[in-house]
Amino acid sequence: MLPLALFIAFLVLPVLEIYVIIQVGAVIGGWPTVALLLAESLLGAWIVRREGRRAWKALRQAFTGGAMPDRELADAALVLVGGVLLLTPGFITDLAGFLFVLPFTRPLVRRTLSGYVTRRVRITQERMVQRMSASMGEGVFPPGVFSDGPRGGSVGAQDGPTIRGEVIREDRPES
Repeated sequence: MLPLALFIAFLVLPVLEIYVIIQVGAVIGGWPTVALLLAESLLGAWIVRREGRRAWKALRQAFTGGAMPDRELADAALVLVGGVLLLTPGFITDLAGFLFVLPFTRPLVRRTLSGYVTRRVRITQERMVQRMSASMGEGVFPPGVFSDGPRGGSVGAQDGPTIRGEVIREDRPES
């Protein structure tokens, strides 16, 4: 999947950007197209600066408050990526950059990317368990250890017999 995304990003996207710029230039003219691209870049730089400050402030407050800054880190990363996209000349990258940077579209992008990453991690985890089970023999991992069961999918969350016992620790004298 990653090689395909890199292929699209580095080969197809620039060609598509040039095509769109030529088409816009044919409709509104060459100099107005250049002026529009410059205006988008300046507006994008101003928005990135403003939203970057907000994201940095929210991140500092989360760290100071002792909370886990997951949303704040994601917002800061999206503003950074959006800024790079906005400074790249082209209408398609500017559209994507504005989606990443604007405060009313960023939550939607964050949720979408979070869902995608969660699915990818779950698929990777399942593949790793299958490979380990295949190489180490069946029954290495009890069924349901890595699934989202009623108890959260942690080890020991399977239904089965409970063995009650007592832990005896022998204290050794200090030498």
